[in-house]
Amino acid sequence: MYIKRHAEEAISKLSKMFGAILVTGPRQVGKTTMLKNVLKGIEYVTLDDPLLLASAIEQSGTFFKDNPPPLFVDEIQYAPNLFPQIEIIIDRDKKKGQFYMSRSQQFHMMKNVSESLAGRLGLLTLLGLSMREKLGIDFTESFLPTDDYFAIRRQDKKGPSYDDVWYNIHRGSMPELYANKDFDWQMFYGAYVRTYIERDVRELTQVGDEVKFLHFMTVAASRIGQLLNLASLSRDVGISQPTAERWMSILVSSNIVYLLQPYSNNITNRTVKTPKLYFLDTGLAAYLTKWNTPDVLKNGAMAGAFFETFVISEIIKSYYNKGILELPLYFYRDKNMNEIDLLIEDNGILYPLEMKKHADPQKKDIAAFNQLDKIPSVKRGPGGVICLYDNLITLKDNDRVIPVKYL
Repeated sequence: MYIKRHAEEAISKLSKMFGAILVTGPRQVGKTTMLKNVLKGIEYVTLDDPLLLASAIEQSGTFFKDNPPPLFVDEIQYAPNLFPQIEIIIDRDKKKGQFYMSRSQQFHMMKNVSESLAGRLGLLTLLGLSMREKLGIDFTESFLPTDDYFAIRRQDKKGPSYDDVWYNIHRGSMPELYANKDFDWQMFYGAYVRTYIERDVRELTQVGDEVKFLHFMTVAASRIGQLLNLASLSRDVGISQPTAERWMSILVSSNIVYLLQPYSNNITNRTVKTPKLYFLDTGLAAYLTKWNTPDVLKNGAMAGAFFETFVISEIIKSYYNKGILELPLYFYRDKNMNEIDLLIEDNGILYPLEMKKHADPQKKDIAAFNQLDKIPSVKRGPGGVICLYDNLITLKDNDRVIPVKYL
């Protein structure tokens, strides 16, 4: 069963703008399945095939004579020497939508891509299934807490029940797990982590100690929603801080972890400079931290952090699925510990948001929003508290109580 992906629209737009399109994202989020569905009738080759990979590496000059465009090349990272050949063909033929590529990571690839295909390549990041995609909702706009957004979004506001939210947070966003309810959650993520470390990490980055790397992932997962503290991470795992920094960059590059940057401008020198750490798949984070059922998770000490991570990841997907690469997302925390979970910047306006796992938000939840009014040159738009309440209602002035189903 194919689940329609909202990023299909962005792929169609990129195909009309660029000679080559590259889709990146974590393993098993459906990159190949989506592209095959969009590119019906276009030849498909995968460099997971050892014979094709040998041909791509050893005979890059003739590879595209044997496999002429338009062509979909899967796992392109294994043969970066193909990029100069793609450049030659695009420059020669002057056609759009000739090459479609996917990859599961980007450790060593972006330098080759940027040198060979500058101005010729459209990029898209695909993550796991969004809540909208799971519910079959056609609405594809990026989340923004404005009147215009809510006016359109409320036309199809079917959403998960309270228990469904925690089921989805725990189950995660991998399409295979969603489509197959009988798949064992622990076995799936156990195999996922092993494949990720063996294929992406060991082969391509030469991480020496795989056991410690898994421990590093686990400790990182236990700190979702917190400021990134590499010194503490390195101490807990028993590695040097430079190693912790390198390993964190691997998790970020492979779209396992997202580091939400703090908002700052030249005037806000009282804000913190350290990013906050989130996992982009809550199921993977729950597996690593051994929250083995939705009930245990929702009643556990990390419930708030997981709910916040879930909301952040859903908002990130709404931007990535539109083809937006540089996300306008930040958080605010100053030296007096005033904090706002998320700021969305749009056309010079900041939209503040809090995430609360409860269903009874209060005005005190948005007290920190006033800090933005004290920053010269900052214009604040409407915001709100994203939570498990059922209805979209005004909390104070332009700030609302925003049910999860409006994401």
